[in-house]
Amino acid sequence: MTLYPKLIHDALATVRYPGNGKNLIEADMVADNLRIDGMNVSFSLIFDRPTDPFMKSMVKAAETAIHTYVSPDVRVTITTESRQAARPEPGKMLPQVRNVIAVSSGKGGVGKSTVAANLAVALVRLGYRVGLLDADIFGPSMPKMFQVEDARPYAEHKDGRDLIVPIEKYGLKLLSIGFFVNPDQATLWRGGMASNALKQLVGDADWGPLDYFVIDTPPGTSDIHLTLLQTLAITGAVIVTTPQQVALADARKGVDMYRNDKVGVPILGLVENMAWFTPAELPDNRYYIFGRDGGRHLADELGVPLLGQIPLVQGICESGDQGSPVALDPDTTTGRAFLQLAAAVVRQVDRRNVEMPPTHIVEVRK
Repeated sequence: MTLYPKLIHDALATVRYPGNGKNLIEADMVADNLRIDGMNVSFSLIFDRPTDPFMKSMVKAAETAIHTYVSPDVRVTITTESRQAARPEPGKMLPQVRNVIAVSSGKGGVGKSTVAANLAVALVRLGYRVGLLDADIFGPSMPKMFQVEDARPYAEHKDGRDLIVPIEKYGLKLLSIGFFVNPDQATLWRGGMASNALKQLVGDADWGPLDYFVIDTPPGTSDIHLTLLQTLAITGAVIVTTPQQVALADARKGVDMYRNDKVGVPILGLVENMAWFTPAELPDNRYYIFGRDGGRHLADELGVPLLGQIPLVQGICESGDQGSPVALDPDTTTGRAFLQLAAAVVRQVDRRNVEMPPTHIVEVRK
């Protein structure tokens, strides 16, 4: 039997790509490197992305089609190519970012997202280039806190890849899964889907050069935290707690997660949020409604710095709901507190970078 290109192309025309319903020839997925040597056939299939979910099944289907419509004796070699350059490997996804800061908490309800948002804004006010990633895949809040709920990031082709362009607000770059899902519906994703979405927000976005990349992590410990640790070399973690004993107990777990021997992410320090309540009409009064100095005592116990104590005032909630973080106004008590927090984080990061080696990503051995 003599093989020639049309026989192979006719066979491949019977294989449809699920992504668009076209056959491999119509979809222009067969490269022009077809080689025939006796009963040996070799060529490449071209996919839009190197992570195409149908890649393996299409290679198998193409091979089966040739054996079915040409001859079972044909020896087929199929390689794959991508129209888009591959995503950088874990640990190298943000080459232009100097410091990656994870803002974390052992439990929900302690104001972690409020602290992350205002820390990022305060770092911008101190003159740094800042990116903020809302990594709370199941409960994104940053679009609301920055009043960009209707924003829909677009992609630009750059360096052979289609990269998501972060939203810019108040001088910082922002991305959240909330930009890509219906805000009125629950995000029901299995762990793998959520992790893949997070990797896209990190590795398939044009973050550019940044001094600080602040990550608002989900509360507790989860697959998302493991994905972050396997994807990024995190410079250090900021743990948010309230003075309450139950929050302090969970904060210990959060500290342990990063300090674990298999993780090795330095703890930059603790932030005691809702440290006291100050009424607007009595700005000099402090009411310790959740307990007093619980965060300070925990920081002393764990041997980590207390980066700041943030008072509970009505303006924090109102500013967050209105999309105007309180750190924008340095004339308020809370605005000053967040600027002081940002300055403390900068000092701890500088000290950490001088005294400690760079963090490595967590490698999971199978």
